[in-house]
Amino acid sequence: MKNNKKALAVLTITAAVGLSAIVPFNAFAASPFTDSASSAQIQTAIEQLAQQQIISGYENHTFKPNQSVTRAELAKMISLAFHVNLNAAAANSFTDVAKTDWFYDYAVSLSSLGIMKGTNGQFQPTQSVSADQLSEWIANVLKVEKTAVQQLPSFASLTGSQVTRGQAALLIVEAQQIAPIQVTKLQALNAITLQVTFSAPIPTTELELEPASKNFVFDNGLAISNVPRLKTGSTSTYLIPVPTQKAGTTYSLTYKGQPAGTFTASTEKIALKSTDQVTNDVFEVESHLADGVADYGYVIAAYSKSRPGAFIVDETNKYNGTTYQILSSMRTRQVQITPQGGVPMTANYLLFTQATDGRQAPKFILPDGATFKPGVTYTVSADWATIANPTFTAKEIAPLAIQSAAAVDAKTVAVTLSEDPKDEIFVSRRVSLTAADGTVLTAEYTLTSRKGAVGTFALLNNAQLVPGTAYTVAPVGNWATAAQGASVTLAK
Repeated sequence: MKNNKKALAVLTITAAVGLSAIVPFNAFAASPFTDSASSAQIQTAIEQLAQQQIISGYENHTFKPNQSVTRAELAKMISLAFHVNLNAAAANSFTDVAKTDWFYDYAVSLSSLGIMKGTNGQFQPTQSVSADQLSEWIANVLKVEKTAVQQLPSFASLTGSQVTRGQAALLIVEAQQIAPIQVTKLQALNAITLQVTFSAPIPTTELELEPASKNFVFDNGLAISNVPRLKTGSTSTYLIPVPTQKAGTTYSLTYKGQPAGTFTASTEKIALKSTDQVTNDVFEVESHLADGVADYGYVIAAYSKSRPGAFIVDETNKYNGTTYQILSSMRTRQVQITPQGGVPMTANYLLFTQATDGRQAPKFILPDGATFKPGVTYTVSADWATIANPTFTAKEIAPLAIQSAAAVDAKTVAVTLSEDPKDEIFVSRRVSLTAADGTVLTAEYTLTSRKGAVGTFALLNNAQLVPGTAYTVAPVGNWATAAQGASVTLAK
C-alpha cells in the first residue's frame, strides 16, 4: 500500500531543490519579520522561505520562530516548498476542516495524496508536530526513505514532540537540497516548441542531445529534436524543440523515468513572412520580430551575450508589451516546396543557418542533385508554419565558385570561395580530391568552421593526404564550380 501511495504522489507532485533554483537569495536583504531566531542558520532559512513566498508570518509582522509549528502551518509550508499540485477537486474527509479554512486546500490535497494523514476523521490542524512526523511527511513528498530526511544536518537537534516554526523552516530548506529535479510546469507554446520549467537547473552534462533524448521521453511518437535551451533571465525554464505535434493528441512526458505531466498538442503555427531563393539549390523562409516572432536565439541564455538585440521575455514570452511566438531550433525540420505544375519535394533545413546572417531566415536545401529552374514559380509550405508570401520565381543564380584550396593538415582542407556567402551555405557540401594516379578522396564541410569565404573540409573514412602529392579539387554535385587548376598539396 505504501508503494501505491508513493506512485500516486509522483504523478501529481514536483519537488523543488535549492533556493537558487527558485529565486536568487539575497543574503543582504532585510528580514521581512520584526523578530528573529536565536540561531543564525534558522534565521537564514526563515528568510529564504519568505523570499520564496512560502511563509508570510503573522499580521503584526512577526514570525515567532520559537513557537511550536502546527499541522496546518506545515501543510502550507510543505505544499509550497515542494510544489505540491493542489487539487481543488479532492474530497474532504475531515470533520474539522471547513472549506473556509485558510489551510483547506493544503490539508485536503496532502491528505488525498497520502502525504499527511488524519486520525479518526480529523486533521487536527492546531496540533503540534513531532520530528518523526515532520520527517515522514517530507519523505513522502520527496519519494525518499524517511532516514534520508533524518540524516539532514538539523534533524539531530530536533527533540521531543514539538518542532518549532524555525526548526521546521530549517529542515525544509535542507530537504530542498536533496529533492530530485522534476518538472513543475509543462506547456506547448506552439506546434514545434515546448516550455518546461524544472524545480532546479538541469546539469550541464545532461543538456547534450544524447542524454537529453534519453531523459525526455514522450508517448505518441513525439521526441525532442534538439537540446533544451535555458531561457535568459530564468534559472530553470527551458525551451524544447519537438517535431510537429499532431492536432487533437494528448502527450505525456516522463523525465528520467518519472511521470512529468501531460499536454494537449498545440495547433499554433509559426507565422513566417516570406520565402526566397538563395543559391541554385537553397532557399530561405523569413520572419520578423516586428511581427511578433522571435528566433529562440534572441531569448536563450546560451546566446544572450553574442546575439545583437537579445532580450528577456517573461514566463508568457512577453517583452515590452509584445507576446512573441518562439521559433525554436530548426534541426531536423523540413518544408515542402512545389514547382508550378510539378511534384512536391521535401527540403531539409541546413544546420546553423537559422539566424547566422543576422536575420530570422533559416535555409533549406533541395533534395540531392536538384536545382531551381529559372522562370519557374515555387510554393513553400510546412505543417509547422504559415507563410504570408509563400512563393518565389526562381532566377538564374550561378553556383558558388571555389577559388582555391589549401591543406591544413593530413586530414583537413581549407576551401576558399570567390566571395563570402555570409552564411553557413557550406553545410552538407563535399569536395573531391583527385590524385594523378586516380586516387579519389572525399572531404565534407565541418560545421561552423567557416570564416568569411573560407570553410574547413574534413576527409571522410579516415583518409589522409599523401605528403607531396597534388590533388585536384572539385565540388561533389552542382553546388559549386572550381577554378581551373585548383589543387591541394600537403607539404612533405
